[in-house]
Amino acid sequence: MGKLCWVYLVLLLLSFGFGLNTQEDSHPDVYIVTLKQAPSAHYFEEELTRHKGFNNGSTSERLSSLYKPRHELFSPYFCRHFCGADKLSRRGEVANVVLDFSVRTTTTYTPEFLGLSNGAWSQEGGYGTAGEGIVIGFIDTGIDPTHSSFADDVSDHPYPVPDHFSGICEVTRDFPSGSCNRKLVGARHFAASAITRGIFNSSQDYASPFDGDGHGTHTASIAAGNHGIPVVVAGNYFGNASGMAPRSHIAVYKALYKSFGGFAADVVAAIDQAAQDGVDIISLSITPNRRPPGIATFFNPIDMALLSAVKSGIFVVQAAGNTGPSPKSMSSFSPWIFTVGAASHDRIYANSVILGNNVTIPGVGLAPGTDMNEMYTLISAVHALSNEEATLANNMYVGECQDSSNLYGELIQGNLLICSYSIRFVLGLSTVERALQTAKNLSAAGVVFYMDPFVIGFQLNPTPLSMPGIIIPSTNDSKILLQYYNSSLERDGSTGNIVRFGAVASISGGLKANYSISAPKVMYYSARGPDPEDSFLDIADIMKPNLVAPGNSIWAAWSSLGTDSVEFQGESFAMMSGTSMAAPHIAGLAALIKQKFPQFSPAAIASALSTTASLYDKNGGPIMAQRAYANPDLNQSPATPFDMGSGFVNATSALDPGLIFDTTYEEYMSFLCGINGSSPAVLNYTGQNCQLYNSTIAAVNLNLPSVSISKLNQSKIVERSVNNIAGNEMYKVSWTTPSGVSMTVTPTRFFINMGEKQVLTITFNATANDSVPSFGQIGLLGDRGHNLNIPLSVIVKVSYNMTNGCGLR
Repeated sequence: MGKLCWVYLVLLLLSFGFGLNTQEDSHPDVYIVTLKQAPSAHYFEEELTRHKGFNNGSTSERLSSLYKPRHELFSPYFCRHFCGADKLSRRGEVANVVLDFSVRTTTTYTPEFLGLSNGAWSQEGGYGTAGEGIVIGFIDTGIDPTHSSFADDVSDHPYPVPDHFSGICEVTRDFPSGSCNRKLVGARHFAASAITRGIFNSSQDYASPFDGDGHGTHTASIAAGNHGIPVVVAGNYFGNASGMAPRSHIAVYKALYKSFGGFAADVVAAIDQAAQDGVDIISLSITPNRRPPGIATFFNPIDMALLSAVKSGIFVVQAAGNTGPSPKSMSSFSPWIFTVGAASHDRIYANSVILGNNVTIPGVGLAPGTDMNEMYTLISAVHALSNEEATLANNMYVGECQDSSNLYGELIQGNLLICSYSIRFVLGLSTVERALQTAKNLSAAGVVFYMDPFVIGFQLNPTPLSMPGIIIPSTNDSKILLQYYNSSLERDGSTGNIVRFGAVASISGGLKANYSISAPKVMYYSARGPDPEDSFLDIADIMKPNLVAPGNSIWAAWSSLGTDSVEFQGESFAMMSGTSMAAPHIAGLAALIKQKFPQFSPAAIASALSTTASLYDKNGGPIMAQRAYANPDLNQSPATPFDMGSGFVNATSALDPGLIFDTTYEEYMSFLCGINGSSPAVLNYTGQNCQLYNSTIAAVNLNLPSVSISKLNQSKIVERSVNNIAGNEMYKVSWTTPSGVSMTVTPTRFFINMGEKQVLTITFNATANDSVPSFGQIGLLGDRGHNLNIPLSVIVKVSYNMTNGCGLR
């Protein structure tokens, strides 16, 4: 792994005369400290005890024992110092001091939608061997080891032991001996930063690799869950689940927790340990809560730890973030990280309520329907109070159906109960489960939830309902329901009391999937490019995201004690959406590529995935991108590379890319050294002096399978180099030019033998003066069936010299 003499250390600065807040309820400042050399555990613990006033030996043992120095990369130590950060940074053994920051987390059908059964899996010998021998490391909220998706005895073909992996399995009360096996080969947890801050609750957050949230179990099974596991939720069967690489191995590095999220220091420790253990791929469905400060976004502890992993030959995947659809909302920055956005697939679950006036209102609800040959009376909970003394004034939440004791059972029995889905459901103060229990207690025929008008723009995923029911997500459709209901009430002319409920309806079931929609499309929440280079939102000449993958409405395994989604509490599977779900799809597909091409570098795997991505939906039209949070399907347009990178992943083609764009660790270092004023940051993070690199590389000249130019000042020449990993082949080069630009590519045709390299020279000339992003692509079409796509973007175009204050700035 080369020179790896760097140690991450989390420092707790106590407030003894150094200007820190001394209030008892304030949290201490935590720093990530990079040391120039890794001291031994004995030496460091001696140093700890020498500090005046440090007399809590049990605390010292507890914190330092969490992370013993396992190698010389980023092994964290946790200690208490009576010195300021500035003073510490001047010590000879300290290279860098960075304030710690918080981070956040950002499937039965997707293997079929991606064509794995007859494509990528068949190339690997079928699902029974797909990904075998490859270890994927997940840095997330842990895992539920009891889930059948992670068992090693589900087939007659026993799992091999991955010889190159040296990780261990922690044993705790929550994660007992025997939790790991030949499938789940390693599991650890990292929480020292949270412990130092005093916010870690060992009973609530589980001081073990066990997943008390659900998110980590979900992502691990998307990438590597066993094949053919039945998905049963709320007593209903939804098919069989499989990971993308169902025979690959799983190693878990828990660094996020349900009660507080996580911190960069613990994530860095997890990355370091995964690299030391020998994982082949790292999957992070994690993004920072803020854009990293400093000279460039690339210089942050997480990205630099991942660069070290890439140096060791590990392919790293990260979710783009759920901060879309605004431009420059990207939360994954660096060129050595494969950044994945979220797209839909063509399976949806939808049900509807059919009103007595022949109006049909669509909704969501993984629920059975009522008898379609019968119409049922609609009864609103607010009109079913149990006694005359009860009023809405002292039962203001009765419409949410959370307590059956307030409602008149004989009135509701056998009818459809109408409940309000208010902001309290969004906040978790009220739950669908309690409303369903109310309906069952009162023997209702079903439940209809309408969306409260104060819940604006909330996107609701299909929700499991254990009885006939529907949730109407649209406030406009909810008004239609209530208008029909209220207009059908008959009231006493003198008292105004309701004497007859005239509105009737039936509910169509939502258990059967529909596959008729156009897909994929980029989801509104998926973070967008261009890639911000710094906190001032200057733009980097790096294409982000790299591509998009299925991330919306994904069925996958769920922890038995998972609480991240209250609708799926107690279930063994959950349907979740986000770029967190998209990233592990790519981690699993990368395992298939690594299995077929074990010699591939991380950049080669990235190239294979990128150049073969699709630009079209299943109907042959352009992939669309949702442009608004509210009514996203009514606000969409064709996706650009800033929405989807190279396109939507094509799992089968990625296993036969033909040509590869490769990039080395040294080239990434030359790129970092080329950033103005970066030499101190490079030295602090990597220990390498930029003077060792004879030349630097601008971002636009990195050998990436894309070209992104933030400012084209008259003209620019860019080169890309491809390696042929397939047979001898003749390629024809074509391109579409970004608007406001003229361009040429040479050569326009080339023959390349297996193992040879070909350089492509791309010349851009600005023909307009504007700052509107424009896009194009280069196509490489081989006569043996290989077809590669290289996306292009140009933002600012300057076609002439700007003088006398004229032109663009």
